[in-house]
Amino acid sequence: MPRMLDVSDDVRAEIGDEEADRLLAGESAPGSYDCTSCRTPGDCEQERTSTVLFIGDETAVLAFAHAGCLPSQVVKVTEEQLQGAVKSIHADNARPEPEQAAPEKVASEQAVLGVTSGLILIAGELHPALVVEPTGPIARPGTSGAGDDFLPLLIEQGFMPVTELSTTPAVLHGWSVLLAMGQLHAVLQPGTNGGRPVAWWQAHQPLQVTEGWRTAANKHQQVLMFAAPVGTIGRQPREDLLRDALDKAAANGQLVAAALPLAGT
Repeated sequence: MPRMLDVSDDVRAEIGDEEADRLLAGESAPGSYDCTSCRTPGDCEQERTSTVLFIGDETAVLAFAHAGCLPSQVVKVTEEQLQGAVKSIHADNARPEPEQAAPEKVASEQAVLGVTSGLILIAGELHPALVVEPTGPIARPGTSGAGDDFLPLLIEQGFMPVTELSTTPAVLHGWSVLLAMGQLHAVLQPGTNGGRPVAWWQAHQPLQVTEGWRTAANKHQQVLMFAAPVGTIGRQPREDLLRDALDKAAANGQLVAAALPLAGT
């Protein structure tokens, strides 16, 4: 029986026609695998499967995913992330860490973003969410003022102000969340002139998320992203406290949000 394997043009270009043909012929692809996105078992011979090539600075790792979770694609990561991903692939039922990430540096050395993941209840249904809050004011590029332009900059990108968390925010096409190997890797924004998406935020080390968060993300095929100015949300240790902080920020006009598709969907 031919394998239901998808090898994208980008993956083929990286691994070469010979290796791609071997994969499609079933010579080098495993029959069964653990999906690199949702971490549940898959079978190349029974269901559509995507090849996902992770490329680091010096090495590359080929992984497999349910076609419904991720399309076949090339994902560029740091060498540290790649080595961590290799450990993740071989880990046996590793327990996820609490859903919280340390603040990460972004392009500007002065801009540091804190990213927290959690499940948010909206209209009776749990949704996977990312809450982004800088550790200091974010100035508009090219300016030296002391003002905070974090929310205006995001609104210009298509994020919408939120006054209450009663409905899910609208989908912001072009942006996406990269969830791979069961971990959160990056928030992607559209590339310039229609080019490939680029990282708006990238985890220094892939962020562990709980099984419930991952399940909700794969169910909805999107993640809700909320953003607030410095000092608005804080590092909340529990999801109920995080929700309370989001409700307060929304009521005070200090919250923007959008629904971001999972990368490649």
